[in-house]
Amino acid sequence: MKLTWIFLYNLIIYPMIFFVGCILSLFNSKLRQGVLGRFRSISQLKKFFKSVDSTKDIYWFHAASLGEFYQVKPVLEGLKEVEPDCIALLSFSSPSGFENAKSDAIDLRIYMPFDFPWSVRHTLKITRPKKVIFSSYDIWPNMVWIAEKRKVHTNIFAARVKDGSLKLKPGFFGFYRSVYQSISTIYTVAVKDFKRMRSIIGNSGTPILRALGNPRYDMVMKTADEFTQEHQKSVLSRSKRIIIGSAHREDDEFLIPVLAGIVASNPELKVLYAPHEPHDSEIERIQNQFSDHGLESSVFRKKKSLKLSEDRVAILGVVGVLSKLYWQGQITYVGGGFSTGIHNVMEPAIARLPVLFGPKYHHAHEAEELLENGGGFCIHDGHEFRTVLERLITDDDHFLKASFAATNVIHKNLGSSTRIIRCLIRD
Repeated sequence: MKLTWIFLYNLIIYPMIFFVGCILSLFNSKLRQGVLGRFRSISQLKKFFKSVDSTKDIYWFHAASLGEFYQVKPVLEGLKEVEPDCIALLSFSSPSGFENAKSDAIDLRIYMPFDFPWSVRHTLKITRPKKVIFSSYDIWPNMVWIAEKRKVHTNIFAARVKDGSLKLKPGFFGFYRSVYQSISTIYTVAVKDFKRMRSIIGNSGTPILRALGNPRYDMVMKTADEFTQEHQKSVLSRSKRIIIGSAHREDDEFLIPVLAGIVASNPELKVLYAPHEPHDSEIERIQNQFSDHGLESSVFRKKKSLKLSEDRVAILGVVGVLSKLYWQGQITYVGGGFSTGIHNVMEPAIARLPVLFGPKYHHAHEAEELLENGGGFCIHDGHEFRTVLERLITDDDHFLKASFAATNVIHKNLGSSTRIIRCLIRD
């Protein structure tokens, strides 16, 4: 059956992906960057590996985009501490990761080469990796199958099999089984992911399967440690500010009317509104919506001096600072839950904020943990948003329990990166 899937993937599935990707790249600049970057990858590898000591161990990490890089980063940096002489190669599928990922532990950064059999064979021959390590979900089948044939160890960590996953559905199950059974080691986020993955790969001794957690918790905690002084302050002593993080247009439709009403009836309340893409036109649109509801707003564009003003409503006009600004709020709503899926809920959770989000959260184990422990709240419409928000604002005991629960989710999940590093070296 595996041979059947290999033929189907190489004769039909991947050629279609390649063709559609090339066509769409003509109309999408980000996709075009990714496609052009892949065409350059092999030449970049050839140039780099001409001067690399052939006796050094090569670890090839792959992340889909910037979000997955934050899972890779603590593992990659920790591995470099244990094996300082190794070479760390990091590949991406998305320009957001390739352009913004930063770490001194990265020796070479490239786009993942095209997943054609000939390009994968050529790539593995150039790099001779000791291990190829995928983060979370962005697995390329030919890379896995050909690495297995060449006896190159492959791994996926922070693996998830979420509710309703295609991996478990007829027609897809066989394909995913043929890929996952060819991976050397699989480290899942949670025990339920472990059990679902076991149902996919079967009960044989290979691949090695372990539940080791999500290293992104460690990354969030490491970043938050820069704010030790803030940790010592009670969250109740902060300004009564609601922070809207990475809001999409679908979120705006109900968020802004509800926020306007609550701010009007609570004079001490403030709002920081961070659109997912803070272009000037988007900021102007959001300002006009607030204005239509009787609230004028300012725009916060600072990147160094991050003290927020006392304006009732501020729109965030820069990227890269939201994780630090969460420490100046009390409650957050994280966007994306009514469109493509929620964004990062860990950053506000470590800042002690109860986290509200929409119904598309099942891709995020940390959101499920927040819900189960009382630090997160799933809302489905403006009425629910208002109800949850008003109780958090008016009931200090309820607010403090949710605040503690949110941060506790992060603390109790720490240590995953260390476990993953140990197993990567041992397995």
